[in-house]
Amino acid sequence: MGGDHAPGVNVQGALWARSELGVNLTLVGDEHLIRKELGKNGKLNNSIRIHHCSQMVAMDELPLKALRHRKDVSIMVAFDLARRGNVDAVVSAGNSGATVGAAVLTLGRLKGVERPALAGIFPGAKGNVVLIDVGANVDTKPRQLFEFGIMGDIFTRSLLNIDNPKVGILNIGQEGSKGNEQVRIAHELFKKGPFNFVGNVEGRDIFSGDVQVIVSDGFVGNVALKLSEGMAETIGVMFEREISRSLISRLGFWLSRRAFEHFKRNLDYAEHGGALLLGVKGVGIICHGDSSPKAIKNAIRTAIDFVNNHVKERLEEGLAAFQTKGNER
Repeated sequence: MGGDHAPGVNVQGALWARSELGVNLTLVGDEHLIRKELGKNGKLNNSIRIHHCSQMVAMDELPLKALRHRKDVSIMVAFDLARRGNVDAVVSAGNSGATVGAAVLTLGRLKGVERPALAGIFPGAKGNVVLIDVGANVDTKPRQLFEFGIMGDIFTRSLLNIDNPKVGILNIGQEGSKGNEQVRIAHELFKKGPFNFVGNVEGRDIFSGDVQVIVSDGFVGNVALKLSEGMAETIGVMFEREISRSLISRLGFWLSRRAFEHFKRNLDYAEHGGALLLGVKGVGIICHGDSSPKAIKNAIRTAIDFVNNHVKERLEEGLAAFQTKGNER
């Protein structure tokens, strides 16, 4: 039920995922509206389950107030299904704060995690880059940034299969003395961390791929995420405008169209579908509010990868190992 175009886009994306990925799905929300959308697609069989809920959290609502005062909110019910083992993962395009809050209240946090964080995957020139946090925590303490670094390192090893990834802190300069107080303190913590810390990185380094894990608070990370999405869309519009200027340009595009299509796919956020919520006792994917059916389908695919690669279990093991080393010191 969440998102700017719900439930139509979410149902369509779910149908694509069911068809292409063969996954078993449960749609949580208003059964009447969901069945209406399924009927539009000629799909009223039993391949997709429906779990009826009478309430939801709107995109502009205060999340915690809604979660605490309503008993049948769809996002809470969805995570409760995960807690009880009825589903393996939850995908939502709804209110981000409500989704994070529902996950924490229902599933609980992993041991050693003070604040769960959202990990976004960016296309880099030398390979994918993980930016964490991209929106779960607006105000973050240095110790919490340090935890994001640990989770980002484990996540990158587990899901992206990158051995010994380089970890950096997003800052306004590379020197350790740069940035606000929280980032300067975090820099000192990171130097003692159980990962390959390479220091501060700047915004222009996000897409280079030289550093595989970049840590920031959720405010800065979300701005970087939205900026990159806007930049990708603008590049596409400008490119198409330049192509239409002359016959030679159109001919050149025709000859290189496959390369352009590949380039466009790399920049399209819908290819990954959503950000992964790290640090809770379960699997949650948070999608863009204006996600397309393609983004929903790919978010479900990402959830499948997250589950099949046992990322949550590896996070638990990695965090426990770090705590043991810390106690020994």
